[in-house]
Amino acid sequence: MVAQLAPAVDGVRLTIHVVAAAIWVGGQITLAGLVPTARRIDPGAPRLLARAFARLSWPAYGVLLATGAWNVVAVDRGQSGAWQVVLAVKIAVALLAGLGAWLHGRSRSTASLAVWGAVGSLASLAALGLGVFLAG
Repeated sequence: MVAQLAPAVDGVRLTIHVVAAAIWVGGQITLAGLVPTARRIDPGAPRLLARAFARLSWPAYGVLLATGAWNVVAVDRGQSGAWQVVLAVKIAVALLAGLGAWLHGRSRSTASLAVWGAVGSLASLAALGLGVFLAG
């Protein structure tokens, strides 16, 4: 009976992980696209949008970390050495994404906002891509 449920549990685990990634990564891309228009409406609007996004994105990031750990535990231990290297890089990049986003949210200068926003976004995209390689 447990073996019959395994594919369903795998599907639920992966679905939760992908939805959280859609919120975290997709939200960053969407917000970046909205900022110029928001700035034209009101110079303070991007900060308000960022705060609203943070209420969604940080819980999604937590879900990503939790389901990512669950994914690692659930995957067969017999993975190749190359797969293990990609996994280690993905974990490091995912943590860098969170750090970059956190520092971006604490930034006060335009340069710091740009640098940490880029680090967080690019690392998030890299983690997403590496996840696709691991799943394949």
